[in-house]
Amino acid sequence: MGVMKFQVYPDRLMSEWPEAQNAYITGFDGRVFPSRVEIEDNTVACRRPASDSGKFNIAWPVPGFGRPVLTTSSLREQEGTYLLALELARGKICQVRNQVASWEQLGMQIPAAFDEIHKAAHLLFAKAVGMKSDPAAASDIATQAIAKACEAAEMLTKAYTEQRMAIRVKRAAQLPISLGCNLAQATPDASWESWLLGTFNTAVVPIEWRFIEQEEGNYNWDRLDAQVEWCLQHKLVISGGPLLDLSLDGLPKWLDQWGHDFFNLQSFLCDFVETAVQRYAGKIRLWEVSARVNTGGALNLTEENCLTLVARTLEVARRVDEESQFLIRIEQPWGTYQTRGQHRLSPVQFVDALLRCGVGLAGVNLEIAVGYGEHGSASRDLLDFSRLLDVWSGLEIPLHITLAFPSSNQPDSQANPGFVQDANGWKLPWSEEAQAAWIDTYLPLLIAKQSVTGIYWSHLTDAALHDFPNAGLIDATGRPKLALKSLGEHSRNHWQ
Repeated sequence: MGVMKFQVYPDRLMSEWPEAQNAYITGFDGRVFPSRVEIEDNTVACRRPASDSGKFNIAWPVPGFGRPVLTTSSLREQEGTYLLALELARGKICQVRNQVASWEQLGMQIPAAFDEIHKAAHLLFAKAVGMKSDPAAASDIATQAIAKACEAAEMLTKAYTEQRMAIRVKRAAQLPISLGCNLAQATPDASWESWLLGTFNTAVVPIEWRFIEQEEGNYNWDRLDAQVEWCLQHKLVISGGPLLDLSLDGLPKWLDQWGHDFFNLQSFLCDFVETAVQRYAGKIRLWEVSARVNTGGALNLTEENCLTLVARTLEVARRVDEESQFLIRIEQPWGTYQTRGQHRLSPVQFVDALLRCGVGLAGVNLEIAVGYGEHGSASRDLLDFSRLLDVWSGLEIPLHITLAFPSSNQPDSQANPGFVQDANGWKLPWSEEAQAAWIDTYLPLLIAKQSVTGIYWSHLTDAALHDFPNAGLIDATGRPKLALKSLGEHSRNHWQ
């Protein structure tokens, strides 16, 4: 078993050490290795099955940036220990330098102020290297270098976003992107006109099996029928689904008795997909057939079982409605769930396997839920977001993005108990202001990416049943949050 060891300074950081899924090693290609973190005094050891070189990833406190995930450069295993802050500084500076070179080759104009900040990061890093004999002082200087490198990365990515946005706007008077919101388990009422119309051009109707057929053979379509008719009357494009949620407790409870019988289980899933698509054929043209297929968890399904079920249900959906487009949803698209050692395929490899099967996958929906534990992703800076989207663009299929971000850390009685809110890792404490600021920071980047064809918020209101705690655009009392206003402003600027 391979092991890498790191010294951490100052010592107080050890009491704030993050969850295991936010500390792991990746390979040169970005694949996440099953990892186990061990802590002794101020030394952190990360163990994994392989012994070749790799990059250590950790949610690390950065002044002015919260606790984003940072990555070292590729390191070999050695008998001694690495100084963690120093290696994180090296990794971030190299990442920014490589990205500058790549974007310059594509004709991007680098901001004049960038060079000064990037140079300052290099000088601080060089100073930290010269002080390695005093690891505490070197770590302090290296942390300053990290902050400068993160500042440079943000400036660089914002400049890229502005220049790419100008190109997209020049090519099309209206952006060819869906901007939508999941209606969750809410019932249409008069307030929806002011909340949805004028901001969104798409509505996600959550046609989820676990809510529709809670008892075998007893279907309840009433709320969904009302949502679909409301959207049709108000001329909103409808995205339906996810029909199947393969996460733990994502399928109807009565299906548990068939968990040991994969053949019959597959028949049940296919029958429901066929029933739902037939019911709304002609009304819904964009379907999310299954969600969280890469992580699984439902009925102890293996990774191979999940691949088989996804491929089979996609084939059934296409047979029922040849005119519609069919997607699947991937959660934790950075692949951090692989640290548990239960998955052989990375998220990209999972989707690539389906594409090679020729099952008619029309796109993939990446679920990026910042601030949530097992079902979410740790905070990352703009450059890491951009790099993730570029990796997924390599599949050459349309990308849809589902976003979630909490507006507070208060208890949320309507949230799925399996979706736990994580410790704050962004630059601002959880609040409505932070939620709106996060949208203002990251939404333009998503719009600027040519491969992104759909952007959706996780759910409309916290007053109805939903997955992610406190992530709604309307609070539990029916009051619109600042995030809704922010999305409305972006809609008017880019879609109208």
